[in-house]
Amino acid sequence: MLRKNPSGLSPDVSTKAFIDPTAIICGHVIIEDNVFVGPYAVIRADEVDAAGHMEPIIIQRDSNIQDGVVIHSKSGAAVTIGQRTSIAHRSIIHGPCKVGDDVFIGFNSVVFRAHIHDRCVIRHNCVIDGLDLPFKLHVPPMTHIGPDFDLNQIEQVPPDYSSFSESVVAANHGLIEGYKKIANEL
Repeated sequence: MLRKNPSGLSPDVSTKAFIDPTAIICGHVIIEDNVFVGPYAVIRADEVDAAGHMEPIIIQRDSNIQDGVVIHSKSGAAVTIGQRTSIAHRSIIHGPCKVGDDVFIGFNSVVFRAHIHDRCVIRHNCVIDGLDLPFKLHVPPMTHIGPDFDLNQIEQVPPDYSSFSESVVAANHGLIEGYKKIANEL
Protein backbone atom coordinates (compact mmCIF):
# COMPACT_ATOMS: atom_id res chain seq x y z
CA MET A 1 0.00 0.00 0.00
CA LEU A 2 1.35 3.38 -1.01
CA ARG A 3 0.15 6.36 0.99
CA LYS A 4 0.81 10.01 1.78
CA ASN A 5 2.31 11.10 5.06
CA PRO A 6 0.81 13.91 7.18
CA SER A 7 3.02 16.43 5.32
CA GLY A 8 1.32 15.42 2.06
CA LEU A 9 4.36 13.68 0.55
CA SER A 10 3.76 10.46 -1.40
CA PRO A 11 6.16 7.64 -2.29
CA ASP A 12 7.97 7.70 -5.64
CA VAL A 13 8.21 4.05 -6.73
CA SER A 14 9.75 2.83 -9.99
CA THR A 15 7.42 0.84 -12.21
CA LYS A 16 10.28 -1.69 -12.40
CA ALA A 17 10.10 -2.37 -8.64
CA PHE A 18 7.84 -4.89 -6.91
CA ILE A 19 6.00 -3.91 -3.74
CA ASP A 20 4.06 -6.73 -2.07
CA PRO A 21 0.41 -5.73 -1.58
CA THR A 22 0.76 -6.20 2.21
CA ALA A 23 3.74 -3.82 2.47
CA ILE A 24 3.21 -0.21 3.56
CA ILE A 25 5.22 2.53 1.88
CA CYS A 26 4.41 5.90 3.43
CA GLY A 27 5.57 9.41 2.67
CA HIS A 28 8.86 10.75 1.34
CA VAL A 29 10.18 7.37 0.08
CA ILE A 30 12.04 6.84 -3.19
CA ILE A 31 12.26 3.29 -4.51
CA GLU A 32 14.40 2.73 -7.60
CA ASP A 33 14.40 0.08 -10.37
CA ASN A 34 14.45 -3.65 -9.61
CA VAL A 35 13.80 -3.27 -5.88
CA PHE A 36 11.85 -6.05 -4.15
CA VAL A 37 9.80 -5.11 -1.09
CA GLY A 38 8.43 -8.24 0.60
CA PRO A 39 5.29 -9.02 2.57
CA TYR A 40 4.50 -6.89 5.62
CA ALA A 41 7.51 -4.60 5.19
CA VAL A 42 6.98 -1.03 6.39
CA ILE A 43 8.96 1.88 4.94
CA ARG A 44 7.78 5.08 6.57
CA ALA A 45 9.11 8.62 6.06
CA ASP A 46 6.70 10.77 8.00
CA GLU A 47 8.51 12.61 10.81
CA VAL A 48 9.87 16.14 10.38
CA ASP A 49 12.73 17.92 12.15
CA ALA A 50 12.28 21.02 14.34
CA ALA A 51 12.21 23.22 11.21
CA GLY A 52 9.52 21.06 9.57
CA HIS A 53 11.97 19.50 7.07
CA MET A 54 12.16 15.83 6.10
CA GLU A 55 14.87 13.97 4.20
CA PRO A 56 13.77 10.99 2.06
CA ILE A 57 14.20 7.30 2.64
CA ILE A 58 15.89 6.06 -0.54
CA ILE A 59 16.07 2.41 -1.59
CA GLN A 60 18.51 2.22 -4.49
CA ARG A 61 18.29 -0.09 -7.48
CA ASP A 62 18.55 -3.88 -7.32
CA SER A 63 18.08 -4.07 -3.54
CA ASN A 64 15.64 -6.20 -1.58
CA ILE A 65 13.69 -5.40 1.54
CA GLN A 66 12.42 -8.72 2.85
CA ASP A 67 9.40 -9.82 4.88
CA GLY A 68 8.56 -7.76 7.96
CA VAL A 69 11.45 -5.27 7.62
CA VAL A 70 10.84 -1.84 9.14
CA ILE A 71 12.65 1.22 7.78
CA HIS A 72 11.85 4.49 9.54
CA SER A 73 13.53 7.78 10.30
CA LYS A 74 13.66 9.86 13.44
CA SER A 75 12.94 13.57 13.13
CA GLY A 76 13.16 13.68 9.34
CA ALA A 77 16.72 12.29 9.13
CA ALA A 78 17.88 10.65 5.89
CA VAL A 79 17.99 6.90 5.33
CA THR A 80 19.69 5.47 2.27
CA ILE A 81 19.89 1.80 1.31
CA GLY A 82 22.53 1.30 -1.39
CA GLN A 83 22.49 -0.76 -4.58
CA ARG A 84 22.30 -4.58 -4.55
CA THR A 85 21.77 -4.59 -0.80
CA SER A 86 19.70 -7.16 1.10
CA ILE A 87 17.83 -6.37 4.30
CA ALA A 88 16.67 -9.75 5.63
CA HIS A 89 13.45 -10.69 7.40
CA ARG A 90 12.28 -8.62 10.39
CA SER A 91 15.30 -6.32 10.48
CA ILE A 92 14.95 -2.69 11.54
CA ILE A 93 16.81 0.15 9.84
CA HIS A 94 16.21 3.40 11.68
CA GLY A 95 17.48 6.79 10.58
CA PRO A 96 19.65 8.59 10.63
CA CYS A 97 21.35 5.80 8.76
CA LYS A 98 23.20 5.00 5.56
CA VAL A 99 23.70 1.46 4.25
CA GLY A 100 26.14 1.12 1.35
CA ASP A 101 26.19 -1.00 -1.80
CA ASP A 102 26.36 -4.82 -1.76
CA VAL A 103 25.57 -5.05 1.97
CA PHE A 104 23.78 -7.96 3.62
CA ILE A 105 21.94 -7.34 6.90
CA GLY A 106 20.73 -10.59 8.49
CA PHE A 107 17.48 -11.61 10.15
CA ASN A 108 16.28 -9.57 13.15
CA SER A 109 19.18 -7.15 13.07
CA VAL A 110 18.87 -3.49 14.06
CA VAL A 111 20.86 -0.62 12.54
CA PHE A 112 20.54 2.91 13.98
CA ARG A 113 22.69 6.06 13.80
CA ALA A 114 25.32 4.34 11.64
CA HIS A 115 26.92 4.26 8.22
CA ILE A 116 27.41 0.69 7.02
CA HIS A 117 30.00 0.91 4.25
CA ASP A 118 29.97 -1.14 1.04
CA ARG A 119 30.18 -4.94 1.04
CA CYS A 120 29.65 -5.44 4.79
CA VAL A 121 27.88 -8.56 6.01
CA ILE A 122 25.94 -8.26 9.25
CA ARG A 123 24.70 -11.66 10.36
CA HIS A 124 21.46 -12.42 12.21
CA ASN A 125 20.36 -10.85 15.51
CA CYS A 126 22.95 -8.06 15.53
CA VAL A 127 22.63 -4.50 16.79
CA ILE A 128 24.68 -1.70 15.23
CA ASP A 129 24.01 1.55 17.09
CA GLY A 130 26.10 4.69 16.89
CA LEU A 131 29.24 3.33 15.23
CA ASP A 132 30.08 3.26 11.51
CA LEU A 133 31.30 0.02 9.94
CA PRO A 134 34.16 0.30 7.44
CA PHE A 135 34.31 -1.44 4.05
CA LYS A 136 33.73 -5.21 3.88
CA LEU A 137 33.41 -6.02 7.59
CA HIS A 138 31.84 -9.33 8.68
CA VAL A 139 29.79 -8.97 11.89
CA PRO A 140 29.19 -12.39 13.51
CA PRO A 141 25.71 -13.43 14.68
CA MET A 142 24.33 -11.82 17.85
CA THR A 143 27.00 -9.11 18.02
CA HIS A 144 26.13 -5.80 19.66
CA ILE A 145 28.19 -2.90 18.33
CA GLY A 146 27.90 0.46 20.06
CA PRO A 147 30.00 3.64 20.13
CA ASP A 148 32.76 2.12 22.31
CA PHE A 149 33.07 -1.21 20.44
CA ASP A 150 36.57 -2.15 19.25
CA LEU A 151 36.17 -2.89 15.53
CA ASN A 152 39.60 -4.57 15.50
CA GLN A 153 37.77 -7.63 16.88
CA ILE A 154 35.84 -7.96 13.61
CA GLU A 155 37.26 -9.66 10.52
CA GLN A 156 36.82 -8.97 6.83
CA VAL A 157 34.04 -10.73 4.90
CA PRO A 158 35.13 -14.22 3.80
CA PRO A 159 34.59 -15.04 0.08
CA ASP A 160 31.77 -17.52 0.76
CA TYR A 161 29.67 -14.82 2.44
CA SER A 162 30.21 -12.42 -0.46
CA SER A 163 28.90 -15.03 -2.90
CA PHE A 164 25.95 -15.77 -0.56
CA SER A 165 25.01 -12.08 -0.55
CA GLU A 166 25.14 -12.00 -4.35
CA SER A 167 22.91 -15.09 -4.56
CA VAL A 168 20.28 -13.45 -2.33
CA VAL A 169 20.16 -10.41 -4.62
CA ALA A 170 19.85 -12.66 -7.69
CA ALA A 171 17.05 -14.70 -6.10
CA ASN A 172 15.08 -11.56 -5.30
CA HIS A 173 15.47 -10.26 -8.88
CA GLY A 174 13.79 -13.47 -10.01
CA LEU A 175 10.97 -12.85 -7.53
CA ILE A 176 10.33 -9.38 -8.95
CA GLU A 177 9.65 -10.80 -12.40
CA GLY A 178 7.68 -13.77 -11.06
CA TYR A 179 5.36 -11.69 -8.88
CA LYS A 180 4.82 -9.09 -11.60
CA LYS A 181 3.85 -11.88 -13.98
CA ILE A 182 1.35 -13.28 -11.47
CA ALA A 183 -0.13 -9.80 -10.89
CA ASN A 184 -0.67 -9.41 -14.64
CA GLU A 185 -2.51 -12.75 -14.78
CA LEU A 186 -5.06 -11.78 -12.13
